[in-house]
Amino acid sequence: MSIQPIRFLFFPLAVLLLSSCQAPPAESTAGEPQSVNAPLSIRVLSEAEVYSGSSSADNRDSIPDILYAALQALSEDRLLTPIDDNAHSRFKRVLAMDSRNELALEGLQDIVVRYLQLAGESMRRGMFDEAETMLGRARYVDSSHPGIANTAEALRLEMTSNDLFFKLDYPIYSAHSELAQIELADIARQTREHEAFFLIVAPNDDLARWMVSVMREAVPGYRLRGNIELSSRLGIRLRLPSDE
Repeated sequence: MSIQPIRFLFFPLAVLLLSSCQAPPAESTAGEPQSVNAPLSIRVLSEAEVYSGSSSADNRDSIPDILYAALQALSEDRLLTPIDDNAHSRFKRVLAMDSRNELALEGLQDIVVRYLQLAGESMRRGMFDEAETMLGRARYVDSSHPGIANTAEALRLEMTSNDLFFKLDYPIYSAHSELAQIELADIARQTREHEAFFLIVAPNDDLARWMVSVMREAVPGYRLRGNIELSSRLGIRLRLPSDE
């Protein structure tokens, strides 16, 4: 018995399988016959970019970790800023995870209280625009806080007082210039005239004490009464007696 017919039956099937593995022929131009002997076309795919599926470190933190970072930011006066590292956003994140978390709820109230304190400091120094800004931030955190209305009223009274405010040019004063000494002498005389209490706000203690010494020399025999506070601003407030 011959096996030749068996090999003949498998041959067409093998041809069909090999033909099906070839890439589809490229489109021919108009009028051109397509070559059946065209070489196999192989396209290499470019390497895909790999992106990490991990979230930021903050998103992986537990509630105690977030609260710790929030309290640290609160102690450093990072209340609403910077936008990616502040106490408010972290307390709010905790509340999104646990709406009844007492530390987070208290933390938001502490932020309001701190802004009200900063508003009070600014208004006392005569920096009313800055005080308004601090009040606005307190309202943003919790507009229903009872201390906001009291601080707003205190600011209104401060702004309508008869006190005298002097905004000073820091470069002139840091150089101990003659112009600065002339201005300080004039302020000292107004202090004596109104029997006012002065408040010097300065970036450093050395500059503030120099200003006091110049004022004292300008009014010999008169006892100046006042105080010094350190701040990023430079200025003097003369608090007049209430009967003026």
